[in-house]
Amino acid sequence: MLISHRTSVVARLGTAQTLAWASSYYLPAMLATAMAADLSVSVTTVFAAFSFALIVSAVFGRWAGQLIDHHGGRPVLIGTNLLFAAGLLALSLAQGPVLLFLAWGLIGVAMAAGLYDAAFATLVRLYGHDARSSITGITLIAGFASTVGWPLTAWLELEFGWRGACLCWAGLHLLLGLPLNASLPRSVAAPDVSPVVAAVSPTAAPEAARASGATFWPTVLLSLVFAVTWFTSTAMAAHLPSLLQAHGLTLAAALALAALVGPAQVAARLLEFGFLRKVHPLLSAQLATAAHPLGAVLLMVVGGPAALLFTVLHGAGNGILTIAKGTLPLVIFGPKGYGARQGLLMVPARVAQAFAPLVFGLAIDRLGGSALWVSTGVGLVGLAALVWLQRSGSVVR
Repeated sequence: MLISHRTSVVARLGTAQTLAWASSYYLPAMLATAMAADLSVSVTTVFAAFSFALIVSAVFGRWAGQLIDHHGGRPVLIGTNLLFAAGLLALSLAQGPVLLFLAWGLIGVAMAAGLYDAAFATLVRLYGHDARSSITGITLIAGFASTVGWPLTAWLELEFGWRGACLCWAGLHLLLGLPLNASLPRSVAAPDVSPVVAAVSPTAAPEAARASGATFWPTVLLSLVFAVTWFTSTAMAAHLPSLLQAHGLTLAAALALAALVGPAQVAARLLEFGFLRKVHPLLSAQLATAAHPLGAVLLMVVGGPAALLFTVLHGAGNGILTIAKGTLPLVIFGPKGYGARQGLLMVPARVAQAFAPLVFGLAIDRLGGSALWVSTGVGLVGLAALVWLQRSGSVVR
């Protein structure tokens, strides 16, 4: 595969991913208040419908991965553009909570097969063990989904109302996303045996571990890691400004610092693309998982002056963990059956993601700024799981 051709594939898939994230995951932050007012429901009800979409995506995630394993990513991703468009159209027509939940449920099905997990599986079908740099590439592009999506959604809502904004996003899926995904190359049969990148012990291969049947604990541990890290990521996305205010920052300062999370993510992914690409993904995941607890402890001990460091550490860690979510299953289990396994691994993470805003919001209400002890604790659990995974003879010997 020519490098220039692969770069083109990454650019197209990354652009399509930016559209998918901006029109789903990042949509409620800008439209929830307007939706609630127009539909005569509470903002909490709107976010509950969004949480319902995340739960639906967890249910359908493994099914979507199996489709990609059997048919490749191109037809599945094309289908998600149609599902996103249909869900957004239904959302624009909602007149009450019933259609609101049904529309978000349809969007949840699209999210199961149309966000990072599906994109990662598509790249693994195309490039096998050599997909790590391509996975990093699409996260570099789609890392700007909130940077693009939030202001664009706000402008569309201002010009056309929230219903018009949903219709515009639906149109973009048909006019932009669908052609981008349709232009992806057709994948051949999934690679079975190929050299694994240097692992914790260079003598082992994922096929050997699979042959011995020793996949249960690695699966459990990775599921735990993804669940706790996605819990923290989603909790911070929902509550970071108020959390910083609880540590003495003004609203303006808190918003300014929260805006640094995106650039910190992209900067960390550039680091992963450069220096850390020579490092085993398990080690980079351990460093990334430790970043949030380290920054959180500094913020709780030092206070406001450490807020900048906390925000940057959290964003950088989250940026690398997004890549690790794609690369760790590849390097540990190999490319065969990657899509289905990825869908299975992410079920607990999507459930944790669905409840993270509510749970962490309650923690802030009761503990104030000390709620960071909650995210610090779950982060350390994730780090311990990664260390256990490294030392587990069931993965590599």
